[in-house]
Amino acid sequence: MAENPVGIKGFDFIEFSTPEPEKMHQLFQILGFSRTKRHKEKKIDYYRQNDIHFFLNTEPDSFAVTFTGNHGPCACSTGWRVENAEKALKVAVERGAKAAEKVDLELDGKPIPAIYGVGESLIYFVETPCNDDVLGKMGFEDLDQPDMVESKGFHLIDHLTNNVFEGELVPLANFYKDVFGFEEVRYFDIEGEETGLLSYALRSPCGSFCIPINEGKEEKSQINEYLREYKGQGIQHIALLTPNILKAMDSIKPGELKTLDIDAEYYDEVFQRLPNVKEDHKKIRDYNLLVDGDKEGYLIQIFTENVIGPIFFEFIQRNNHYGFGEGNFGALFRAIERDQKRRGVL
Repeated sequence: MAENPVGIKGFDFIEFSTPEPEKMHQLFQILGFSRTKRHKEKKIDYYRQNDIHFFLNTEPDSFAVTFTGNHGPCACSTGWRVENAEKALKVAVERGAKAAEKVDLELDGKPIPAIYGVGESLIYFVETPCNDDVLGKMGFEDLDQPDMVESKGFHLIDHLTNNVFEGELVPLANFYKDVFGFEEVRYFDIEGEETGLLSYALRSPCGSFCIPINEGKEEKSQINEYLREYKGQGIQHIALLTPNILKAMDSIKPGELKTLDIDAEYYDEVFQRLPNVKEDHKKIRDYNLLVDGDKEGYLIQIFTENVIGPIFFEFIQRNNHYGFGEGNFGALFRAIERDQKRRGVL
C-alpha cells in the first residue's frame, strides 16, 4: 500500500470563479449540474451532480476573485478529503507545502485548512464529503427556487490535469510525491504533427484519483497556448467519470457543447484493435468518441473545446481499464492542432 502521510481519502470539490458567472452557470447546467444552494453571506453558489461538487465564487475581494483577476475564468481551488484536516495541514507543511494565507471557505466560522497547489491555486483539506449538514456548517442554505436540471450521468471526478512551464514538470511531480505520497503511474513523450508534450501521470496514495502533469515542447504547443492565456500554471482539464458515455452524449443537445473532431481514418482500425468494445460503434464514430484499452478492458473518452478560458472538460467511461487513452494521443493531438489552426495559433 502506498505511503499516505497526509491521510488523503479522495477528491471532494472544485471551486471556480469568473467575471461572467451567468455564462459559467449555463455551462454547468448543460453538463448536468443543478444549482441548489447559496452562501448566506458571500456570493458563492453550490452545484451538484451525484458525487461531483462545484462552487462558483464571485465574492468581491475574495481569494477566488483575486485569482480570477490574474487568470481570467478559472478553477481556483480544489477540495481533498482527508482523515484529519488540521493534521493534514500540519504534515503537508512539514513535508514542504506552503499554508494558504487567505481562504474563502469556512466551516463553523473557522477557515478550512488549505495549502497552495499548482499555480498558487488552493488545495483545501476537508474531513467529511459535501452533504447538507457540512454545507450548512459552511454557511450555505437551500435556494428557494433551485436551478434543477437532469443529470447527464457524471458520477465522479476521474482526474485533473495540470499544465506547467518548461522545466517545472519534475518539480511539480516531486511536490505531489514528497508532500502527499502520489505515485507515478505513466510517463509520456507525445508528438503531434507540429507540436508535442511531456507528461507524468500521478495517482493519489488512496488510489481514487489521478493528476497528470503536462509540459509543452514548442512555443506554439497547446500547453504553452494555455499558459499564455491563463497567465500561469494551473488546471488544464477536468475529467468527469460516467458509466454510460453514449447516454451522456445523447442527453446533450446538438450545438450546446462543442467537442474536438477526430479524423475519419482513426475509426478504420480502432474496432479491429479493440474488438471487445460492446457499445454502438456507429454512435461512437458519430460522436467523435475515442476508444483505448487492451484485451482486459477499455475506456471511451471525449474532449470538449475550451469552455472556461483555456480550460476544457473530458468525459470518460471506464470498462476495467485505468489508463489515460495512450493509444488515442496521436488522434487527439491532431484534433487539437486542427482546432489551433482554425483559431490561427498554428
